[in-house]
Parts: sequence; structure tokens; C-alpha cells
Amino acid sequence: MLCIINVVGLTGRLLEHAPRLKSLGEARPWRSPIPAVTCTSQATMLTGLAPREHGIVGNGWYYRDTAEIRFWQQANSLIQGEKFYEGFTTAKLFWWFNQHAPVKWSATPKPYYGCDGSKVFGILDQTGCDLTDKLGPFPFHTFWGPKAGLPCSQWIARAAAQVLRQNKPQMTLVYLPHLDYDFQRLTQHDPQRVVEVDRCAGEIIDAAAEVGAKVIAVSEYGLVPVSKPVSLNVHLRNAGWLAVRDGPFGEQLLPGDSAAFAVADHQVAHVYVRDRSRIDEVAALLRSIDGVDRVVDPEELQLDHARSGELIALARPDAWFTYYYWLDEQRAPDFARTVDIHRKPGYDPVELFMTSMPRAMLRLAQKKLGFRYRMDVIPLDPTLVRGSHGLHPDPIDGPLIIGPTPPGDMRDFKAYARGLL
Repeated sequence: MLCIINVVGLTGRLLEHAPRLKSLGEARPWRSPIPAVTCTSQATMLTGLAPREHGIVGNGWYYRDTAEIRFWQQANSLIQGEKFYEGFTTAKLFWWFNQHAPVKWSATPKPYYGCDGSKVFGILDQTGCDLTDKLGPFPFHTFWGPKAGLPCSQWIARAAAQVLRQNKPQMTLVYLPHLDYDFQRLTQHDPQRVVEVDRCAGEIIDAAAEVGAKVIAVSEYGLVPVSKPVSLNVHLRNAGWLAVRDGPFGEQLLPGDSAAFAVADHQVAHVYVRDRSRIDEVAALLRSIDGVDRVVDPEELQLDHARSGELIALARPDAWFTYYYWLDEQRAPDFARTVDIHRKPGYDPVELFMTSMPRAMLRLAQKKLGFRYRMDVIPLDPTLVRGSHGLHPDPIDGPLIIGPTPPGDMRDFKAYARGLL
């Protein structure tokens, strides 16, 4: 039996504060794909393929057939290629692309959506362990948003321990997101956050020992300090490339009508150009933007897949890309001030911050009283974000793998994991 703990954001520099994880074996930096983001890194680990082959070119991308930008899709069928757990009795706990995965047991975040636009938090529990009955409701508000923090990782660790003891899977995949939060909020990486996630990992390690499972740990990327937000879409709009529609809920991006637009994802952006004869013109504009390090053809990064943009923009090490496209904050779309990971046409780490607690309490009161409400508590200040990822930093600050004789590249993980079994 094998248990794989994915400790998001763990690096070689931070490992000294995680004795339980450090005890699992040799720790080695390993090479992630670009973009070094959750969905692309996980798909590379799962399949042993580059993004050009597995098709997960970011946490989200432009769907040309429907002219929509979609982020954080959960369907396992989006990954092209065989996953390393196929053929094994597997429990997949909070890893991405969990819905309809060919595993025996799984658990993943899955809110309930009402026809009136209401949302009730919940998880899709297909473990047979009645996790919410045993552990209480999953603390969804700590999984993402202004309150994101330790409770969700503690809950996931306890859930994983329960599944290991009860089901004894051949393969168990566990996702612990704790380091992803404050390390985007703060420039300094507080060792206490590492101590906390190490305790969560310890609960899983103890349960695995009871059932005789080997344990290894991986991370997807390392977070680096940033100080410069770059709004590529604002520049493209000023150049006349980007189209929007104004209305009662603010300006909405119209990607299908835009000559060029960027899908921002941390420090990497896919730039879609409708008329290929104008790619060089768009690339020249992007290269002139302060904070952009390089603009390259997707093939250079093994991102030459049908889902990718015609160009890939890479930020300077101290910069990151916002999805913002409005010129006047008063015309920003209404979802911009909310936690809305599926509606926003790009990744938005500003969702980790809050305008004011009194405003949030007022909105919660409106919800409990049955009034229509909008949880508009997210600021529109990208300078609040102090950490990002997506590129290849110094190996000591990049992702790592811990186990017996670990590989140095995520593409080798499929064979490595199977070999351990």
C-alpha cells in the first residue's frame, strides 16, 4: 500500500520545520511543468506526460468552442492520458480532477447550487466512511477565501486517516493546501505554518503506519515573494484588442469578440489571438509591458496543445498577472468583489483578503434572513498579494519530493509511484 501526501507549497527551504515529513526519506527538488500551478502539476504527476500531451495547460483556459473562459473544472475526463492509480484500489482525497475519476473511493469539495442562485457548501463524499457524520461538516470557508486557513487541512488529514484505517486502499492520495494561503498573503514565510501542516501530515503518517502503507510526500510548486501586479488585459484593452459589454452588473469580458485577451494564472498567462497574422504585433505589445519577462511560443514550454493560447506571457520573478480588464473600478463586474472562482476569467488571489468584517457580517445576516444578497467583501487591490508561483525559481524554493530514491522530474512520478507498489 502507498499513501501520497501532496503538501502544497512545501520547499527544501521550509522542510527543516517539518520533522514528520522530513522523516519519510530523501528530499529532492524536482522539476515541475510551466505553468507550475495546481492543475498542471497534478496532471503531470498523474500521467507522466507534458502539458502538450495531457492537455491541462493551466488551472483554466479558453474554451474556443463555447467562447468561454473556465477555471477549476473538476471532470477527470479533461486529463488526456492514463493516470498512475488506474489498476489499483485507490482513494483520491481532495486532489483535483476528482469527479468521475476511475477510483474506488473519493472525496472532493462540491457545493450545492439552488435555482435561485443560492449556494450551500458541501463535499462529494464517495468514501463509504460517512466523513461529515464522523468529523462534522467540512470547513469550506477555510478551504478558500478570506478565512482560508488551517481547519480545512486538519479536517482533510482526519478524513484521510479514517479512510486509511477503514478501507485500506492500495493507493491513497491526500491534498493538504495549508501553505498556499498565508504564503500568498505575506512576503515572509512563517515557519509556524509549516509546523501546522506537518502536524496534519503526522496524523496521516500514523494511520498509514497502522495499516502498513508506505508514505511519500510531494509538492506542486514553491511560492516566491512578489510586489508587482500586472494587468495584461488592461494593456490589451487600451490597445483596442479587448472587447467588453457594459451593463447593470458591470463590464463583462467578451473573449469571443476580442482580437486578443489574456487568461491570467499566477505568473503565467495564455494570450489568445484571434487573427494569427497579428501574433507578432500582440507579442511586441506584451513585451513592452513593465513586469513581463518573456513572451514565447507555447511549443517552447511544451504547452503546444489545442487549449493553449497563441502566446505565453511569463512574469518577472517579482511580478504576477491579474485577470483585471476594466479601466474604471466603478465599472468592474459585480463578481470581482466576491469569491467566485468559476465566473472570473482568470485566477484571483485577492480573494484571500476582505474589505471589512462588519460588511461580511451584514451580508451573512441578510442571507440568514432570506434576503437576496451579494457577498461583496473582496477588495480590488492587487498590491495586497505578496506571494505567487508558476515559474521555475531557485530549486531550494521550488517543489520537492520526499521518499526512497525519488525522481527529479514530475514526469517520472507515474513510474515511480507504481514502482513503490
